Amino acid sequence: MKRILLPAGGAILATGLLAAGLAGTASASGEIIDTPLTPNNKVAETVDFWFKANGAALRAASYYRFDYKEVDKLKTAGGYTADTKPGSTAPIGEEKKVTAKVQNVNLPKTIGKVFFEGVDGKLYWCSATSIQAKYRNLVATAGHCVFQTKQNGAVLDKWVFVPGYYQGRAPWGIYVGKQAFTHYDFANYEDYDRDYAFVTVYNGINLNFSKVEGKQVLKSEYDAYEGKKEVKSTELKDIPGGKTAEQQYKEGLDQYGPNGGFRSENVTSKEPAGGNFEDSVPTVDEVEVTELQYNNAPAPSESPSGWKNGDKGAVKDTPLTEAQYKKLLDEKAAGKVKGKVFIDDLGDYWLRQFYVIQWYKVSSATKYYHDSFFIYTGGDLTVKDAGRLGDNVGGQGFAWNQPTGKYVRTFGYPGGEHPDGSKPYTGVTPKWCYGKTSSKVNVYAPLKAEELVALKCAVTPGYNGSAWLLKYSNAKRLGYVNGVTTAVFGDSDSNNRNDTIYSSYFDGETAMVYKAAANLWSGKMS
Repeated sequence: MKRILLPAGGAILATGLLAAGLAGTASASGEIIDTPLTPNNKVAETVDFWFKANGAALRAASYYRFDYKEVDKLKTAGGYTADTKPGSTAPIGEEKKVTAKVQNVNLPKTIGKVFFEGVDGKLYWCSATSIQAKYRNLVATAGHCVFQTKQNGAVLDKWVFVPGYYQGRAPWGIYVGKQAFTHYDFANYEDYDRDYAFVTVYNGINLNFSKVEGKQVLKSEYDAYEGKKEVKSTELKDIPGGKTAEQQYKEGLDQYGPNGGFRSENVTSKEPAGGNFEDSVPTVDEVEVTELQYNNAPAPSESPSGWKNGDKGAVKDTPLTEAQYKKLLDEKAAGKVKGKVFIDDLGDYWLRQFYVIQWYKVSSATKYYHDSFFIYTGGDLTVKDAGRLGDNVGGQGFAWNQPTGKYVRTFGYPGGEHPDGSKPYTGVTPKWCYGKTSSKVNVYAPLKAEELVALKCAVTPGYNGSAWLLKYSNAKRLGYVNGVTTAVFGDSDSNNRNDTIYSSYFDGETAMVYKAAANLWSGKMS
């Protein structure tokens, strides 16, 4: 096991985070750094920053990437040796027995995105997951998605976790980071063998604005106004026998200038394709079929590059009320419902839907819009406590010193491009990979990484921070976090397309960092 040596006698030099004068502390063993993120009196301000203008900041954030080149030039070496005995902590939700058996992938409720402001002032996101903790308040992600190593271990600003994030919406609330934990060697020595972090979060928050009579203003007035405000967008369409959308846009821009709200946007669209990985994006949740059709469909390959149209995709279970169950039974009999409507052994009502894989060709086009700007000078801001993270979405378990060469499932939000410039993922919906971790360690010298674990997975940046789940149960949607995707994305066959992701090996020192975070109370906004 590689260790970066600390000063003789166990003392810690005043370098990196500590020398920077930040409020970070290290454990007596020198293995843990914990740093405050957001003080209690700034929680509402942070939530408002991300939520205001209908979640504009959330939608404006981009995937976080790490610009090291030639990451396909990794070397492999002998397998990893655990530093202590294997161990694990059960996930939140294992307390309840579930008898249903599902053979295909159900996405866990625990996954989502972490959003933050970089030192360059731009807004970014990574993937993350809720993880088991004493106070049900903990998030696991990559270390570089919390700590800015090039800034002596400083933490990233305005850090929040949004489970189930979709298009500016936070279905289970937004959770502001309170305290960040990582390994001392990552924060101070930029050792990417320790590219992981655990963040305690406050209770979730939902913000609601009650609107009053507003007035329409110019964009400059809207931008300067610090109260409640709103943008209403209208897409410009070609007028039959008249002006095109582009002509309307140019005329509006010429007449009203930048304050008029006329703008253009490059929009990506999809259409069904024959199944060519080179120019298509795989989607597993958009073509619903009957149970019989699903059972007759072939199983997909482990790698997305081998998926074919009609291969088995996701199976989704939706709980029903008794009234919904009876209504769907009638619609099922009338041929209007493809899924299975049933009662489980516990007497609960369910709709099970079956999906097959469909490939899409991705194309882009310019669309034109006119934005109308409104400000509101009255009304109230309602802040609602959404409760603890683990109570709302559950929490994955945690495992360390496990043997490599085991099957894991990973879940995250790829949104960046491959090295060849192609961009098959939007970052809007989560994707998953499944396979065995490598039994050999992987070495990438530029990041001081000498003990990385590899997994075949053809994803792109934005997936960094995603959890690697050992023993994942489709029925419970729970497993054990045994790794997180690092900053490194690999191209093992040198075809300019990512095909491999990497994780730190979770050992006894990782467990020490996790346990320090997992026993810390955070509470709610005062």
